[in-house]
Amino acid sequence: MDKKIYISKPFCWAPGVTSAEEWQEWKNGSRSILKTTEAPAISFTPPLFRRRLSQLCKMVIQAVHDIIEESGCGDIKQTFVSTYGDIKRQLDVSRQTLIDKEILPASFSYSVFNAPIGLASLACKLKSGYSVLFPAENQFKDAFLTAAAPLLCGDEEAQIFVFGNELIPEEYSGHFPAKTADGTDLNEPFVFAAVISGKKSQTCGREINLEKSDLSSAQALLREIL
Repeated sequence: MDKKIYISKPFCWAPGVTSAEEWQEWKNGSRSILKTTEAPAISFTPPLFRRRLSQLCKMVIQAVHDIIEESGCGDIKQTFVSTYGDIKRQLDVSRQTLIDKEILPASFSYSVFNAPIGLASLACKLKSGYSVLFPAENQFKDAFLTAAAPLLCGDEEAQIFVFGNELIPEEYSGHFPAKTADGTDLNEPFVFAAVISGKKSQTCGREINLEKSDLSSAQALLREIL
């Protein structure tokens, strides 16, 4: 028996790809995501809150805000997946450790893997909780199946699924794989958020067959649901 879940329209953010028309161009291969540190303004948050946030944190906050506003899903649990997490902040912490022989508390607290989705929960006043998943060896499919598991068994009705990567710093050039076997660029800074559910609804109308859909990468799934 095929295992199926249902997914909403995704809300995405990436440098150089902002409008719905531009995302369709990206889907069709006629537009590329720019490899810059550009980030959304997240002007709906207080200036002091957003002042020190990284590219990844800002992109995740924007995507979570947009999916809640546009889908009307309300305060539901979130699952956040990232290949590298806040890698620029992690690099800064490593520098502090090597050069200053200490780690500043503020730098450390913002560098932990759950920081982007935790800050999105604060920004959007969400209280239902979240999970974070690291797809080891770029196994996005395993992460997505893990997120879908509570929906398939009926423990949850719906959740917000968020995937995000920021631009990898030049210092790490050559230390991470640049592309997957199918040519997917792993150094594209982008985020997308969508509501996923075990039941078809007005919000989650697109069917995802977990055994037949292309879940080889976040980009593959995004192209399927755009």
